[in-house]
Amino acid sequence: MAPTSLRVFDSLVKDKTSFSTSDPNGKTVTWYTCGPTVYDEAHLGHCRSAISIDILRRIMRDYFGFSVRFVMNVTDIDDKIILRSRYQYLGTRLQKELESMEKTKAVTEATSIGRAAIKHYLSTHLPLLPSDIALEAYSVEAKRLYHDLVNGEQTDQTAKLEMHMKNCQSGIDALVALESVSDGTALSDFLHKAKDVIHPYLDYLYGTTIDSQDHGIFTGIAQKYEKLYFDDMRALNVLDPDVITRATEFIPQMIKFVERIITKGFAYPTADGSVYFDIAAFEKAGHPYPRLEPGNRNNSALRADGEGTLANKSAVKRNDVDFALWKGSRPGEPAWPTPWSKIGGRPGWHLECSVMASEVLGSEIDIHSGGEDLRFPHHDNELAQSTAYWSTEGKSAPWVNHFLHTGHLGIQGLKMSKSLKNFITLRDLFKRPDWTHRLLRICFLLGAWHDKIEITDEIFKTAVAWESKMNNFFLQALDCARSPQTATAEADATRDKPSALASLERAKNGLHEALCDSFDTPTAMKVISELVSECKNMTSLSDTDLLTVSKWLTRIVTIFGLNPEGEEAVLGQGKGEQLQGPAFDSQILVWHGVEIPFAAQEPIYAAAKLRDDVRQHVLSAGEKVDNNALGKLIEKDQPQPKAEENSTKYYTAATEFRTRMQQLVSENASKKEILSLCDDFRDIQLFSLDIYLEDREDLPALVRPLDASLRRALAERKATAIAAAAAKAKQKAENIEKQLARDEQAKISPGELFRDKALYSEWDELGIPTRDVNGKEITKSARKKLIKLQERQTKLHEEWLGRNRTQ
Repeated sequence: MAPTSLRVFDSLVKDKTSFSTSDPNGKTVTWYTCGPTVYDEAHLGHCRSAISIDILRRIMRDYFGFSVRFVMNVTDIDDKIILRSRYQYLGTRLQKELESMEKTKAVTEATSIGRAAIKHYLSTHLPLLPSDIALEAYSVEAKRLYHDLVNGEQTDQTAKLEMHMKNCQSGIDALVALESVSDGTALSDFLHKAKDVIHPYLDYLYGTTIDSQDHGIFTGIAQKYEKLYFDDMRALNVLDPDVITRATEFIPQMIKFVERIITKGFAYPTADGSVYFDIAAFEKAGHPYPRLEPGNRNNSALRADGEGTLANKSAVKRNDVDFALWKGSRPGEPAWPTPWSKIGGRPGWHLECSVMASEVLGSEIDIHSGGEDLRFPHHDNELAQSTAYWSTEGKSAPWVNHFLHTGHLGIQGLKMSKSLKNFITLRDLFKRPDWTHRLLRICFLLGAWHDKIEITDEIFKTAVAWESKMNNFFLQALDCARSPQTATAEADATRDKPSALASLERAKNGLHEALCDSFDTPTAMKVISELVSECKNMTSLSDTDLLTVSKWLTRIVTIFGLNPEGEEAVLGQGKGEQLQGPAFDSQILVWHGVEIPFAAQEPIYAAAKLRDDVRQHVLSAGEKVDNNALGKLIEKDQPQPKAEENSTKYYTAATEFRTRMQQLVSENASKKEILSLCDDFRDIQLFSLDIYLEDREDLPALVRPLDASLRRALAERKATAIAAAAAKAKQKAENIEKQLARDEQAKISPGELFRDKALYSEWDELGIPTRDVNGKEITKSARKKLIKLQERQTKLHEEWLGRNRTQ
């Protein structure tokens, strides 16, 4: 479809705008995205941006048909990486030194360092507490002194405070444990658990002694986590970038970039070897700053965050808003020589992306993307310095045509952040049995890419329901392709009724409108869901129409990245296998995860057919099964597996089922025993092989894989059935108890009903009380009530006598 109507939500104009590309032919899109700073494992916050951008990229490429050149940077040198590298270097050095000592001496040394580290951490991050506080008093005093701050409004600052309190508590706990074991067995455990307080202390003491020319100290940690990041992204079915850029590989280009900006009068060097961008000169030349977030111009906290933890606070800048293009390196920081200073230095964070994007994609980029927190100061500073670099006298270069910023992934209202330690790593998330990579992507598809999203139980359940709906639809398509039904006259007669093809056309139009409307995937997901519902509710859905809808849906979900990249297995078959069916197109792809393993298909489908035939024969029989006919049915069409399949677990299960069924028939087993074996094959044998048979009225059982969502559904169904049975049993027990109580009451003779001397003292000849226990005469109104009660008892007693006589 023509992409001319595509509109995108552009952060530059803060609204939807018609998409345009710098390519004169309108076919190629250049795209630069800010990638990760690789100093730790990837977490959910990373995958929010990565998956959402991947979805947009796939839609641009595979739906709208653009040729997309996608470039991503990996920040492999910045303040966070420098600090983490020094921490790791110094921590490893300390551990080796302690391990070389005699154990008692090592414990003494470690204890001394631990106490000093805690004191330093308290004075740096928790100043309300005395730095020499007794370790055993820390917990109580920290909660008391910081109670109001921690229990007030939750912000990133309170989250950071809580993190510091936990870090200090972990360090104290580890130190106490170390001091209680004098033989050094807890030394390694101490160094690990207390690292968040020990490493900053070691850096405070020795960070400046690290050789700034030994770049391997700093790039090694980046290389390690870059590999882990891309491993995680591939597991999430995120496409690899076409080009990956790393800051340390573009140092000469960065130096030339800075030199040009200095020459043009938009930057100035300082005595510490840094170079700052001159905002006043830039604005005087007619360029606005900042463009993305004008309201944050004077936000000193955001500006400081953009400059980094190791920024030189004493640097002499012309204006507070000026930002570093190049940072003069201080002792312990990696350095590269520059023409403007003998000190040497390293690139500023903002400079890296401007240079790498410009070097690879040129002076005009169609799309620049990243998380919404990068708008200011990072992308605003990129825009400023790149505009300064590329603009010529009297002509301002646009540099970026469209800025696309993805929303945050939040936890209880807070941004997920490694620095706040409030993140869940991807590897930890997918250790949980209920989470899958596909479900996570569905969660993001259900929300707008540029809005904040929180993974709640509600959105998780919605994602599970959507996936389950698609599973069931594609299972129906698989079954249709494997066992096509012959069209009937009745089906032909319903052609004038609402058809799947009409619904499909509406869905195509609805989805196109949604994707043209700034990649509106929530609406697109709703369109898909409604199409499946309409098909499901059709009383006559032909195989041809079902497979046509299935083919289109598979294309769309694959574009959304819900099928593995490159997955081209034919519907219902293994790769390379041809399937016969009405109007079957061998290019129909699978909805990944609903097909059972290819090795299981021949034996399990055969066993499922045998089970269907047996159940149909038994259920349609009279009181007694015709075992002779059933025996012939079992022997019919016995599959002959290929030699390599003889030993598979699927063939073994199928063979055992057939053998056991033959044994039951030879023993003239009852209907109940035969049907019980059929149920056991479904619920036990196949369940253990991650396969489930879904019995259907008047249709063969549906063979489906036992995935996480189906396991959940079956578990919920079982739990509901158990709860219903328990409620029924409870009600039955209560009814029995009530009946027994009624029977005990009914046994009493009417004349003995009120013979209770604790209540009454005199009775008449019928047993009705005339005086109470104190000798007071029973009133007329009370006597009338007692007579009515005795009449009721007479009726109950006579009914009881009648029941017991018949027994």
